[in-house]
Amino acid sequence: MPQYLISVWHDDTFDVDFSTPEARLRVGQVDAFNTELQQAGAWVFAAGLHPASSATVVRSSGGEVSMTDGPYAETKEQMGGFWVIEAADLDAALDWAGKASAACDGPVEVRPAQG
Repeated sequence: MPQYLISVWHDDTFDVDFSTPEARLRVGQVDAFNTELQQAGAWVFAAGLHPASSATVVRSSGGEVSMTDGPYAETKEQMGGFWVIEAADLDAALDWAGKASAACDGPVEVRPAQG
């Protein structure tokens, strides 16, 4: 079955204080979505990410490896987490993405995996 990446995007200043009622609500929504994915057999893997400021960019060129503080992309929005799911087709993946967006209270991006 084809796999799809559903990525969650946040403003680059996004920071979650998990002690707030709003954050606890969102965590509950995401947990419910994860359970639904697992029960449907669509779950492959998911993870939240630390802020983009924690990233390290690694470049290899001519046998030399260099590392710099990230993020790689200088943009106002950064990836905050993701799911890898299995879905019959893009339409089914987009249905899951709608539920993911609702669970996260924000935009998500869907991309098919190669292969």
